[in-house]
Amino acid sequence: MPKYIVRYGIMRSIGVMASRNDIVYRRSMEVIVRTDRGIEVGQVLCEATEDALSHLDQPATGHVIREVSNDDVVSIDGIDGDRKKKLAICQKHIEALNLEMKLIDVEQLFGGERLVVFYLSEDRVDFRELVKLLASEFQTRIEMRQIGVRDEAKLLADYGDCGKPVCCNSHLIQMPPVSMKMAKLQKATLDPTKISGRCGRLKCCLRYEFDTYEAIQKQLPRVGAYIVTRDGKGKVLNQQIISEQLLVEMEDHRRVVIDASDVLTVVKKSSTVSEGKTKQETKKVPAGEGGDSGQKNKAERTEKNKNSKRNASGEGSEDSKSGKPPRGKRRQRKRGGRNKKPQGGGGAEEK
Repeated sequence: MPKYIVRYGIMRSIGVMASRNDIVYRRSMEVIVRTDRGIEVGQVLCEATEDALSHLDQPATGHVIREVSNDDVVSIDGIDGDRKKKLAICQKHIEALNLEMKLIDVEQLFGGERLVVFYLSEDRVDFRELVKLLASEFQTRIEMRQIGVRDEAKLLADYGDCGKPVCCNSHLIQMPPVSMKMAKLQKATLDPTKISGRCGRLKCCLRYEFDTYEAIQKQLPRVGAYIVTRDGKGKVLNQQIISEQLLVEMEDHRRVVIDASDVLTVVKKSSTVSEGKTKQETKKVPAGEGGDSGQKNKAERTEKNKNSKRNASGEGSEDSKSGKPPRGKRRQRKRGGRNKKPQGGGGAEEK
């Protein structure tokens, strides 16, 4: 049983459809398919080969019923003609019920099983009364589907700034997330009016080349790194990723643009900084002094700091009961008494 990849529905969904007969369907052929929603009109894209299926993430499944006939074309034209009329009726009921929602579009399935209503809303909407009115009006099942602004562009937008049909309405199956980082990496202008699509969000095409830019950037020296070239040493100031070139400031303060292939060696900035810190932390030891004496001096300074803090907090005051001076002062007096030398006829005799 041959299988084909078919695009169907107003949201241009992708599904793998099995054919119940041996008829060969060619690319771009209009067919009638049965999906989980009902009978719809689809377009054959290609055969469901292993390579084609590897690019799809959990596609829908269904069956190809037949090729679109002349009678089917008349029915499709009738459905498209009634689309604007049904859209106006839905808008009238929404305004009558004062619902906080924006009607985007409606989709009537080919088999008449249901009518899908697409709308925008920031808050949750109670549309139970609306569903009752629409079901009695159209005599079919009503499905309310809330979408976002990017899906709105997928339904209503026609052409982009490039002059071609918008990607979301032509070949994109899923709209990938796009961030400002992608625009900055590609050196695109940051003007929102120039990098935004018909939906008001960042353009999907910013995503297409991001992986290539990111892969090339990883191979280039980073901004701020010191490099060695054939003309000498320099510092990287900027990267031109797509052309694989670097803006370098040489040792004589000249700024030149070189190819990445001209870089002979890359000296990482972090290693240079660490070497500078190591040199600053290293101190010269005077001749005749060893490491033990340095440690001894450090211990003495620490002891003096402790004594000064003890005196400032009141711990070094004289004891009221004993009337003796603090221990630190007693040590100083004893040390002073031992080191004192009598002067000729001047000082008092020590007993």
